[in-house]
Amino acid sequence: MLRAGSVVAALVLGCAVAVSTPAAAAGDGCGEWTSTLVTSGAGMLENLAFDGAGSMVLSQSALVGPGSLLTVAPDGSRKTLVSNVNGPGGLVAQDGAVYFTTGNSAVSGLFGIADGTVGRVDVGDGVVTKIADGLVMPNGLVPLDGNRFLTTRTLTKPGLTMINSDGSTTVVREDLGTVDGLARSGQNIFVTTTFDLTTAIHILDADDLGGAVRTIALPGFGPANMADDLTVGPDGALYVAFNAGGKVVRVDPEWGTSCEIASGLPLTSAVKFGAGPGWDPNALYTTSFLGDVHKLERVGGMS
Repeated sequence: MLRAGSVVAALVLGCAVAVSTPAAAAGDGCGEWTSTLVTSGAGMLENLAFDGAGSMVLSQSALVGPGSLLTVAPDGSRKTLVSNVNGPGGLVAQDGAVYFTTGNSAVSGLFGIADGTVGRVDVGDGVVTKIADGLVMPNGLVPLDGNRFLTTRTLTKPGLTMINSDGSTTVVREDLGTVDGLARSGQNIFVTTTFDLTTAIHILDADDLGGAVRTIALPGFGPANMADDLTVGPDGALYVAFNAGGKVVRVDPEWGTSCEIASGLPLTSAVKFGAGPGWDPNALYTTSFLGDVHKLERVGGMS
């Protein structure tokens, strides 16, 4: 979601219940899930990805000043991968590198400040390269074919922007509401909305991003859910982080049915299944604005 430190995080913290040990939830065919703390005290965590070489990568924002990209080992120990990052947002790991957005702040979104970029950090040597700039509040990030990317802007003029292979940018559409998280499975691009009255997942065709849209409406009052990032599981289902709702919801993309797999996770910002040495590909890992990373496992395994 947006680097909401001074705006959204403050509002949600004001109405969130006291932090408690996350409890697994079950129902509607989701089964029972358990939660384990991987690491804590990591700052305001916006997103995560797995670099495939044994590290989890986190985008760490700050209420004041720059943030950073962190790496987490399977034992929970942390290191800094890239320091002095302005508002890091979405992360995509591919081809030995991690791509990341910057400038993902409420101030930039509200006032149209085009200080956002998409960068690339090489996992092997840590070299950082800027591949696009001039973006306003780039939030979610997902890869497209042809060395292109798609990103979201959540505030003021919310919409989707394509990062072309030459670094130029193209606004794709601005008719989907307060778009936030992005995920891809095959030709399907999945987009969440955050502040709309109804929480929605929009489904687009990767080859026709401006074309027809199928929408799944999720239960609950949108701003109280505050859907953030999402991912596609090995079972083909969508897993959505509810930031204000403090939970993770599983959604069947074909039928549109949904159920809660975990609650008691305040300010959950992103979810990804494990990848690479030391990380369980059938476990769902979550980040939060409170600096926690949790591992969610389905009892009896994925079905």
